[in-house]
Amino acid sequence: MLAFESCDNGLADYMDSRRFRFGLYEFDAAALELRREGALVRLQLQPAQALACLVERANQVVSRDDLRRVVWGDEVFVDFERGLNFCISQIRFALKDNSADPVYIRTVPKSGYQFIAPVQHIPLHAPELSTKEAAPHSPFSARMAILAFALIALAVLASLAYRFRSVRSAIQPPILAVLRFDNETGDPDIKSFSDALTDNVVEQLTSQSGGRYRVIGNAQIVRLPREQRDLNAIASCLHAGYVVLGQVQSNGAQVRVLAHLIRLSDQTHIWVVRLDRPVTDRLALEYEAAHTIAAEFSARMSTDPDRAASFSSASN
Repeated sequence: MLAFESCDNGLADYMDSRRFRFGLYEFDAAALELRREGALVRLQLQPAQALACLVERANQVVSRDDLRRVVWGDEVFVDFERGLNFCISQIRFALKDNSADPVYIRTVPKSGYQFIAPVQHIPLHAPELSTKEAAPHSPFSARMAILAFALIALAVLASLAYRFRSVRSAIQPPILAVLRFDNETGDPDIKSFSDALTDNVVEQLTSQSGGRYRVIGNAQIVRLPREQRDLNAIASCLHAGYVVLGQVQSNGAQVRVLAHLIRLSDQTHIWVVRLDRPVTDRLALEYEAAHTIAAEFSARMSTDPDRAASFSSASN
């Protein structure tokens, strides 16, 4: 099955190629190649397929279900939600886009995603005009000249707009990566609790950020098991300045939740939160722990964490 059947089929009748330009980028939807000012930008297959669908349906809201069919077809995919979140995260990383103030991809809550940047189609072959058509008095030639001028003007305006946005956002807020909380209890039933707690912490940190920092919680590299983690790779790949490490431990009849806020440049602990609670209501405990961790860490991220030394832990 062709990977882009779900996108507009009528597009091929209007265009003779599937190459597009937006901002400083060019994207070949047929070859699934993304370039920035001529340099190849590395993008995995599935994120590239999702980007092709979004670009070919620029300014349209593409549902998450449509993207699922484009990337995975009708095959059974047990973790589609996380997989699609990873695809969108990788596309934004490749385009240096910010989900809080997007230039390229806007999240439409409960609907899907929309490619919002101006898109210029790059023809496969330049139109060839006969001598008669190229004559100064030819109406067709005049229309083509006007159209070409308009396209060039739009491209220049799009480039200027992108550069303006780039300058405006040159000083970006720091990135905080949330790693999967480790289940150290030895109880496999607690794994679902620790995973759900991770997702709750991501949600709470995002909602409390207020634009002071950005949160990454669904990239594949932050979901790796503890023995496969590489903090230096996380800092390099995600451009993250800070990371949240979490643990769920047994504490007698209670569960202990530990969360560490770490500055990656020197791997200094900025803050540690500890909670000891009985596991009587998992949902309530997930919310309480996530809300407490996010409140403590969000406050630390707002008080010049680049200069902070290690703080004492907060116990609850």
